[in-house]
Amino acid sequence: MATDGTDTTAFPEGDAEAELNPSQNTSFEVDPVSSEIASDKVQQNLERKEAAKARRDAAQTLKKTIIISAVIVAVAGAAFAITKKLKEK
Repeated sequence: MATDGTDTTAFPEGDAEAELNPSQNTSFEVDPVSSEIASDKVQQNLERKEAAKARRDAAQTLKKTIIISAVIVAVAGAAFAITKKLKEK
């Protein structure tokens, strides 16, 4: 205990205005280490999602190309068969 009459073991006095109006309290501290870890995680998630989207887009393009090619071959085959049947008659 201090000899000048002040109690050093007491809790510091709270700020009632800041507690009752938290939206007005703009002086808060951010832990730089936690903030950096959180931003790294967000960045990793974004990169992973972009890579997955790129793979999905590539697979989708390949599927679309194969389907369109198959339709063209089927139409050409049908046209060839119809022409052959008409020439036989």
